[in-house]
Amino acid sequence: MDYRQQFRVQPGSSVDLAKIDPDLVPEQPSKTEADEELRQSIDALGKLQYRMWAEQKHALLVVLQGLDAAGKDGTVRHVMTGINPAGCRVTAFKEPTKEELAHDFLWRVHPHVAARGEVAVFNRSHYEEVLIVRVHQLAPAAVWSQRYDEINAFEVMLHRESQTTILKFFLHISKDEQLRRFENRLEDPMRQWKISEADYRERDHWDDYQTAYQDALSRTSTEHAPWFVIPANHKWFRNLAVAKILVETLEAMKIELPQPTVDLKRIRELFHKAGAGKEAPAPGRPVR
Repeated sequence: MDYRQQFRVQPGSSVDLAKIDPDLVPEQPSKTEADEELRQSIDALGKLQYRMWAEQKHALLVVLQGLDAAGKDGTVRHVMTGINPAGCRVTAFKEPTKEELAHDFLWRVHPHVAARGEVAVFNRSHYEEVLIVRVHQLAPAAVWSQRYDEINAFEVMLHRESQTTILKFFLHISKDEQLRRFENRLEDPMRQWKISEADYRERDHWDDYQTAYQDALSRTSTEHAPWFVIPANHKWFRNLAVAKILVETLEAMKIELPQPTVDLKRIRELFHKAGAGKEAPAPGRPVR
Protein backbone atom coordinates (compact mmCIF):
# COMPACT_ATOMS: atom_id res chain seq x y z
CA MET A 1 0.00 0.00 0.00
CA ASP A 2 1.20 3.52 -0.81
CA TYR A 3 0.69 5.27 2.51
CA ARG A 4 1.44 8.66 0.97
CA GLN A 5 -1.47 8.40 -1.40
CA GLN A 6 -3.81 6.71 1.10
CA PHE A 7 -3.70 9.50 3.68
CA ARG A 8 -2.62 12.58 1.74
CA VAL A 9 -4.88 15.63 1.51
CA GLN A 10 -4.86 16.40 -2.19
CA PRO A 11 -4.18 20.08 -2.96
CA GLY A 12 -7.39 21.98 -3.56
CA SER A 13 -9.60 19.35 -1.96
CA SER A 14 -12.05 20.04 0.85
CA VAL A 15 -11.55 18.00 4.01
CA ASP A 16 -14.47 16.65 6.03
CA LEU A 17 -13.06 15.01 9.16
CA ALA A 18 -16.46 13.50 9.99
CA LYS A 19 -16.02 11.24 6.96
CA ILE A 20 -12.58 9.99 8.02
CA ASP A 21 -12.68 7.13 10.52
CA PRO A 22 -10.03 7.60 13.27
CA ASP A 23 -10.30 3.84 13.94
CA LEU A 24 -9.34 2.99 10.36
CA VAL A 25 -6.69 0.30 9.93
CA PRO A 26 -6.34 -0.43 6.18
CA GLU A 27 -5.60 -4.04 5.17
CA GLN A 28 -6.03 -5.07 8.81
CA PRO A 29 -2.39 -6.00 9.60
CA SER A 30 -1.98 -7.71 12.94
CA LYS A 31 -0.24 -5.74 15.64
CA THR A 32 2.62 -8.24 15.54
CA GLU A 33 3.06 -7.72 11.81
CA ALA A 34 2.79 -3.97 12.25
CA ASP A 35 5.43 -3.98 14.99
CA GLU A 36 7.85 -5.77 12.64
CA GLU A 37 7.04 -3.37 9.79
CA LEU A 38 7.63 -0.45 12.12
CA ARG A 39 10.99 -1.87 13.20
CA GLN A 40 12.01 -2.23 9.56
CA SER A 41 10.79 1.28 8.75
CA ILE A 42 12.71 2.79 11.67
CA ASP A 43 15.86 1.01 10.49
CA ALA A 44 15.33 2.30 6.94
CA LEU A 45 14.62 5.80 8.24
CA GLY A 46 17.94 5.84 10.10
CA LYS A 47 19.86 4.82 6.98
CA LEU A 48 18.07 7.36 4.80
CA GLN A 49 18.69 10.13 7.32
CA TYR A 50 22.38 9.18 7.35
CA ARG A 51 22.50 9.64 3.59
CA MET A 52 20.77 13.02 3.81
CA TRP A 53 23.13 14.15 6.58
CA ALA A 54 26.11 13.15 4.44
CA GLU A 55 24.82 14.64 1.20
CA GLN A 56 23.92 18.04 2.75
CA LYS A 57 21.60 18.95 -0.13
CA HIS A 58 18.13 18.40 1.33
CA ALA A 59 16.29 19.13 4.56
CA LEU A 60 13.19 17.54 6.08
CA LEU A 61 10.60 19.30 8.24
CA VAL A 62 8.02 17.10 9.99
CA VAL A 63 5.00 18.89 11.47
CA LEU A 64 2.84 17.05 14.02
CA GLN A 65 -0.55 18.50 14.87
CA GLY A 66 -3.51 17.08 16.71
CA LEU A 67 -5.85 17.66 19.60
CA ASP A 68 -4.68 16.97 23.15
CA ALA A 69 -3.73 13.28 23.64
CA ALA A 70 -3.67 12.66 19.88
CA GLY A 71 -0.17 11.22 20.23
CA LYS A 72 2.29 13.89 19.13
CA ASP A 73 4.81 13.03 21.87
CA GLY A 74 4.28 9.31 21.31
CA THR A 75 4.91 9.62 17.59
CA VAL A 76 8.21 11.41 18.21
CA ARG A 77 9.24 8.81 20.79
CA HIS A 78 8.37 5.72 18.74
CA VAL A 79 9.03 6.81 15.14
CA MET A 80 12.09 9.04 15.47
CA THR A 81 13.98 6.60 17.68
CA GLY A 82 16.24 5.41 14.85
CA ILE A 83 17.35 8.89 13.77
CA ASN A 84 20.80 10.12 14.76
CA PRO A 85 20.28 13.03 17.21
CA ALA A 86 23.27 14.80 15.64
CA GLY A 87 21.15 15.51 12.57
CA CYS A 88 17.72 15.94 14.15
CA ARG A 89 16.05 18.59 16.29
CA VAL A 90 12.63 18.38 17.95
CA THR A 91 10.87 21.58 18.97
CA ALA A 92 7.69 21.66 21.06
CA PHE A 93 5.87 24.95 20.62
CA LYS A 94 4.10 26.11 23.77
CA GLU A 95 2.16 29.28 24.51
CA PRO A 96 4.02 32.23 22.94
CA THR A 97 6.23 34.30 25.24
CA LYS A 98 5.95 38.06 25.58
CA GLU A 99 8.98 38.49 23.33
CA GLU A 100 7.52 36.18 20.68
CA LEU A 101 4.22 38.03 20.71
CA ALA A 102 6.08 41.25 20.00
CA HIS A 103 7.15 39.88 16.60
CA ASP A 104 5.33 38.48 13.60
CA PHE A 105 3.81 35.05 14.19
CA LEU A 106 6.47 33.20 12.17
CA TRP A 107 9.41 34.79 14.02
CA ARG A 108 9.57 32.11 16.71
CA VAL A 109 9.30 29.28 14.20
CA HIS A 110 11.95 30.15 11.64
CA PRO A 111 15.04 29.54 13.83
CA HIS A 112 13.94 25.93 14.37
CA VAL A 113 13.49 24.79 10.77
CA ALA A 114 15.93 22.26 9.34
CA ALA A 115 19.21 23.23 7.71
CA ARG A 116 20.37 21.20 4.72
CA GLY A 117 21.16 17.68 5.89
CA GLU A 118 18.93 17.95 8.96
CA VAL A 119 15.56 16.66 10.12
CA ALA A 120 13.44 19.07 12.16
CA VAL A 121 10.31 17.91 13.98
CA PHE A 122 7.67 20.36 15.18
CA ASN A 123 5.41 19.21 18.03
CA ARG A 124 2.69 21.75 17.35
CA SER A 125 3.77 24.53 15.04
CA HIS A 126 2.96 27.77 13.25
CA TYR A 127 -0.45 26.23 12.54
CA GLU A 128 -1.57 27.10 16.06
CA GLU A 129 -2.06 30.59 14.63
CA VAL A 130 -5.06 29.38 12.62
CA LEU A 131 -6.23 26.85 15.22
CA ILE A 132 -6.22 27.92 18.88
CA VAL A 133 -5.97 31.57 17.87
CA ARG A 134 -9.09 31.14 15.77
CA VAL A 135 -11.07 29.00 18.22
CA HIS A 136 -10.40 31.29 21.20
CA GLN A 137 -10.56 34.52 19.19
CA LEU A 138 -7.06 35.58 20.26
CA ALA A 139 -6.84 37.67 17.10
CA PRO A 140 -9.51 39.18 14.85
CA ALA A 141 -10.74 37.06 11.96
CA ALA A 142 -9.29 39.65 9.58
CA VAL A 143 -5.84 38.81 11.01
CA TRP A 144 -5.84 35.02 11.32
CA SER A 145 -7.69 34.50 8.03
CA GLN A 146 -4.73 36.02 6.15
CA ARG A 147 -2.30 33.62 7.79
CA TYR A 148 -3.18 30.68 5.56
CA ASP A 149 -1.60 32.50 2.61
CA GLU A 150 1.32 33.68 4.75
CA ILE A 151 1.99 30.12 5.92
CA ASN A 152 1.85 28.83 2.36
CA ALA A 153 4.33 31.51 1.26
CA PHE A 154 6.64 30.66 4.18
CA GLU A 155 6.65 26.98 3.26
CA VAL A 156 7.28 27.77 -0.41
CA MET A 157 10.30 29.81 0.66
CA LEU A 158 11.68 26.95 2.79
CA HIS A 159 11.22 24.55 -0.10
CA ARG A 160 12.86 26.88 -2.63
CA GLU A 161 15.71 28.33 -0.57
CA SER A 162 16.92 25.31 1.43
CA GLN A 163 15.43 22.37 -0.49
CA THR A 164 13.23 21.53 2.48
CA THR A 165 10.70 18.75 2.08
CA ILE A 166 7.77 19.43 4.41
CA LEU A 167 5.49 16.65 5.69
CA LYS A 168 2.55 17.66 7.88
CA PHE A 169 0.62 15.09 9.91
CA PHE A 170 -2.76 15.62 11.55
CA LEU A 171 -3.21 12.85 14.12
CA HIS A 172 -6.95 12.20 13.97
CA ILE A 173 -8.58 10.78 17.11
CA SER A 174 -12.19 10.57 18.23
CA LYS A 175 -13.65 12.49 21.14
CA ASP A 176 -14.31 9.25 23.03
CA GLU A 177 -10.74 8.05 22.51
CA GLN A 178 -9.38 11.35 23.79
CA LEU A 179 -11.40 10.99 26.99
CA ARG A 180 -10.20 7.41 27.43
CA ARG A 181 -6.60 8.55 27.16
CA PHE A 182 -7.20 11.31 29.69
CA GLU A 183 -8.60 8.71 32.09
CA ASN A 184 -5.54 6.50 31.55
CA ARG A 185 -3.29 9.39 32.47
CA LEU A 186 -5.10 9.77 35.76
CA GLU A 187 -4.21 6.17 36.66
CA ASP A 188 -0.62 6.20 35.38
CA PRO A 189 1.92 7.79 37.79
CA MET A 190 4.37 8.18 34.90
CA ARG A 191 1.96 10.39 32.97
CA GLN A 192 0.02 12.21 35.65
CA TRP A 193 2.29 15.21 35.20
CA LYS A 194 0.70 15.72 31.78
CA ILE A 195 -2.79 16.22 33.23
CA SER A 196 -4.21 19.72 32.81
CA GLU A 197 -7.61 21.16 33.60
CA ALA A 198 -7.30 23.08 30.34
CA ASP A 199 -7.31 19.79 28.43
CA TYR A 200 -10.77 19.01 29.75
CA ARG A 201 -12.03 22.54 29.18
CA GLU A 202 -10.86 22.42 25.57
CA ARG A 203 -13.23 19.53 24.95
CA ASP A 204 -16.06 22.08 25.03
CA HIS A 205 -14.58 23.48 21.82
CA TRP A 206 -14.26 20.14 20.04
CA ASP A 207 -16.50 21.05 17.09
CA ASP A 208 -14.81 24.43 16.68
CA TYR A 209 -11.42 22.74 16.50
CA GLN A 210 -12.68 20.24 13.94
CA THR A 211 -13.83 23.13 11.74
CA ALA A 212 -10.56 25.00 12.22
CA TYR A 213 -8.52 21.91 11.33
CA GLN A 214 -10.65 21.19 8.27
CA ASP A 215 -10.00 24.69 6.93
CA ALA A 216 -6.27 24.50 7.69
CA LEU A 217 -5.93 21.11 6.02
CA SER A 218 -7.92 22.21 2.98
CA ARG A 219 -6.18 25.55 2.48
CA THR A 220 -2.56 24.63 3.19
CA SER A 221 -2.03 21.15 1.72
CA THR A 222 0.20 21.79 -1.29
CA GLU A 223 2.40 19.77 -3.63
CA HIS A 224 5.57 20.76 -1.80
CA ALA A 225 4.08 20.70 1.73
CA PRO A 226 1.26 18.13 1.90
CA TRP A 227 -0.94 17.31 4.87
CA PHE A 228 -1.67 13.71 5.85
CA VAL A 229 -4.67 12.79 7.98
CA ILE A 230 -3.54 9.81 10.07
CA PRO A 231 -6.19 7.67 11.81
CA ALA A 232 -4.74 7.72 15.32
CA ASN A 233 -7.13 5.88 17.63
CA HIS A 234 -4.78 2.90 17.38
CA LYS A 235 -1.33 4.07 18.46
CA TRP A 236 0.49 1.20 16.78
CA PHE A 237 -1.07 1.99 13.42
CA ARG A 238 -0.46 5.74 13.85
CA ASN A 239 3.25 5.06 14.34
CA LEU A 240 3.43 2.69 11.39
CA ALA A 241 1.65 5.07 9.02
CA VAL A 242 3.85 8.05 9.89
CA ALA A 243 7.03 5.96 9.62
CA LYS A 244 5.99 4.53 6.25
CA ILE A 245 5.26 7.99 4.84
CA LEU A 246 8.62 9.31 6.02
CA VAL A 247 10.47 6.36 4.46
CA GLU A 248 8.51 6.51 1.19
CA THR A 249 9.18 10.24 0.90
CA LEU A 250 12.92 10.00 1.59
CA GLU A 251 13.29 7.07 -0.81
CA ALA A 252 11.61 9.08 -3.55
CA MET A 253 14.17 11.89 -3.04
CA LYS A 254 16.93 9.62 -4.46
CA ILE A 255 19.46 10.82 -1.90
CA GLU A 256 23.02 9.75 -2.74
CA LEU A 257 26.08 9.45 -0.55
CA PRO A 258 28.71 11.97 -1.65
CA GLN A 259 31.80 10.77 -3.46
CA PRO A 260 35.05 10.65 -1.46
CA THR A 261 37.04 13.88 -1.58
CA VAL A 262 40.42 12.13 -1.20
CA ASP A 263 42.41 9.65 -3.26
CA LEU A 264 41.36 6.35 -1.67
CA LYS A 265 44.24 4.49 -3.32
CA ARG A 266 46.71 6.91 -1.76
CA ILE A 267 45.03 6.66 1.64
CA ARG A 268 45.20 2.86 1.50
CA GLU A 269 48.90 3.04 0.66
CA LEU A 270 49.52 5.30 3.65
CA PHE A 271 47.48 3.00 5.86
CA HIS A 272 49.42 -0.09 4.89
CA LYS A 273 52.72 1.76 5.18
CA ALA A 274 51.83 2.92 8.68
CA GLY A 275 50.78 -0.60 9.65
CA ALA A 276 53.99 -2.15 8.39
CA GLY A 277 56.24 -0.02 10.62
CA LYS A 278 56.52 0.51 14.33
CA GLU A 279 53.73 2.15 16.25
CA ALA A 280 53.95 5.87 15.70
CA PRO A 281 54.64 7.93 18.84
CA ALA A 282 51.80 9.89 20.33
CA PRO A 283 51.68 13.54 19.19
CA GLY A 284 53.84 15.72 21.41
CA ARG A 285 55.69 12.80 23.01
CA PRO A 286 59.49 12.93 22.45
CA VAL A 287 61.02 9.96 20.67
CA ARG A 288 63.70 8.18 22.76
